[in-house]
Amino acid sequence: MLNQQPPTIDPRAAQRWQNLPVAESPWLHEEVARRMQERLDWITVQPSSWVHWQPLKGGLQAHSLITQRYPKATCTVLEGSSAAAQQAGKALLPSRWKPQAWLQPKTQVVTQVDQPAQMLWSNMALHMAADPQGLMAQWHAALQVDGFLMFSCLGPDTLKELQTLYKTLGWPAPAHEFTDMHDWGDMLVGAGFAEPVMDIERITLTFETPERLLQELRGLGRNLHVARFAGLRGRGWHQQLLKALAQQPLQLTFEVIYGHAFKPKPRLSVAAHSEISLSDMRAALARGRPAPGI
Repeated sequence: MLNQQPPTIDPRAAQRWQNLPVAESPWLHEEVARRMQERLDWITVQPSSWVHWQPLKGGLQAHSLITQRYPKATCTVLEGSSAAAQQAGKALLPSRWKPQAWLQPKTQVVTQVDQPAQMLWSNMALHMAADPQGLMAQWHAALQVDGFLMFSCLGPDTLKELQTLYKTLGWPAPAHEFTDMHDWGDMLVGAGFAEPVMDIERITLTFETPERLLQELRGLGRNLHVARFAGLRGRGWHQQLLKALAQQPLQLTFEVIYGHAFKPKPRLSVAAHSEISLSDMRAALARGRPAPGI
């Protein structure tokens, strides 16, 4: 899968989802973020700066969990548009009229990261990206050397109940295909990250009614599959779906992948003829390693 875009994701549909405003972060995303921040216990590095990548969809409540864990760390909040950045700022920035806010490190809300940080936090975004390797490249650029990435996304067993139901009814798939964690690890290494470590867990949600199940799904994302239904379905199809859901256990499985990786020092390539900038040579000499041709 290296150097390839996900074959089942429609880039236009993915872009529409990215631009779609959200009223609040999905409950499942908040729960995954809570579990992911517990995994920070495994990392001894105490970052002095961090980037929160698109918290509106990823989880606004998780922001306070991380700021409590790293109270002295400065934070940069990134959203994809000015409107989303303004919404995130209203939700996350403390009122300057409160005295305790004067003692907190300043938080910036931006649409592009200009200053690399020591940690980048991205929750439940990777599986909705039409160009995941391009997204990883952005993460890599937003991190300092020896900084680390924390991310989560959905894995292949997600929505297996709905996948089976749609196949039985002869309908197109209800969602695009989700990538396996081993392929994510390969992509991370290809993007320049080192020592990727990942684990998975499965979360099963149960619902009281078919309507509540569909409501939850609409908050989590959209069907980005290139072979999804070509047009809007009518009321008859919707009633058929509700009836089919009611005839089976009202539950959905979500395979959640958690991962972290470090940004290592850049390696100098050696060839028969090599060119090296003065800054790279100084960096190599400072690390006690000879530059190519020396």
